[in-house]
Amino acid sequence: MKKTHAHLADGREIIYFDESDDAQRVLVDPRHMEPGAPTSEVRYDAVLDEWVAVAGQRQGRAFLPPRDECPLCPSRDGRQSEVPSPDYDVVVFENKSPSFAQAAAPGDVSPLDGGLVPRHPAFGRCEVVLFTSDHDTSFAQLSPERVRTVLEAWVDRTLALSALPHVEQVFCFENRGEEIGVTLSHPHGQVYAYPFVTPRSRQALDSARRYSRRTFRNLFADVLAAELEEGTRVVAESRHWAAFVPAAARWPLEVHLYPKERVVDLPSLSDAQRDDFPGIYLELLRRFDGLYDTPTPYIAGWHQAPVRADRDLSYLHLTLHSIRRAPGKLKYLAGSESVMWAFVNDVPPEAQAAALRGVAL
Repeated sequence: MKKTHAHLADGREIIYFDESDDAQRVLVDPRHMEPGAPTSEVRYDAVLDEWVAVAGQRQGRAFLPPRDECPLCPSRDGRQSEVPSPDYDVVVFENKSPSFAQAAAPGDVSPLDGGLVPRHPAFGRCEVVLFTSDHDTSFAQLSPERVRTVLEAWVDRTLALSALPHVEQVFCFENRGEEIGVTLSHPHGQVYAYPFVTPRSRQALDSARRYSRRTFRNLFADVLAAELEEGTRVVAESRHWAAFVPAAARWPLEVHLYPKERVVDLPSLSDAQRDDFPGIYLELLRRFDGLYDTPTPYIAGWHQAPVRADRDLSYLHLTLHSIRRAPGKLKYLAGSESVMWAFVNDVPPEAQAAALRGVAL
């Protein structure tokens, strides 16, 4: 794989990940752009013990532009996009409208409400990952070789962003489908480098810590072993990976994908695990899409160890879920979920797993 660094006209970094060592890419962005001035900050919610990002500048970001104005397609025929080159394999660049940014240097800011709400600039980084130059495809239609390239890009960015000062967690994810809230339809994902450990990770790791103190075992490893032994919710297996619907699934479609041998983050994956990943992940995505007559909207995200905290408790895994509960029907987060965070799942997890296994590939 060939990796090439360049900068866009406003100073943001762009990185090409090419499968051919002789690939030549246009590195000069001819647009006239002024460097952005991120104004986002993070504020502490003392009631829920969580940090919340406030990023007003994101209100002006692109929203479902027509195909011929897609900013993620290659620059062609005199139309300049976010990618100067007329073609690419995989590209990563800094988000133009970030929730977190390196320009927001950490520093003390006067707290709000008499000191009850600490706040400071939202230092971190947000990146866009383009999976292909083909606007009209999807991740599920990528070749195994391309998925392997995407995986290497995730590994590369996890290592690079984890090395930034004040970054506490790196999150690689993909939102797919307008029902999910996607504002650009070109196949892409994102990487967030947070200046804190996210609430979900903290809760899961707190559970893992209590479990370890009680049993001297890893909670995630035991969950995986129990699912494999029980079997009814297992969707797919390969030599190095296993996918299952969790017994207490919250979403009408929800699958967790674990490496069978524990690692804590993407860079820790062995070559064998990396080579084995594309096949089973593509199978899962195709099973999702095979359930209905139209492509299934989903969110896919990697849960990896924080940069510094609780790495001994962590277990890398990917979660894949959809809000579609039936043809033409979505699962809305209404009163119980939105207000009290108490999920009610309309589809039994065992039925979810059986339906996914039954998709003809």
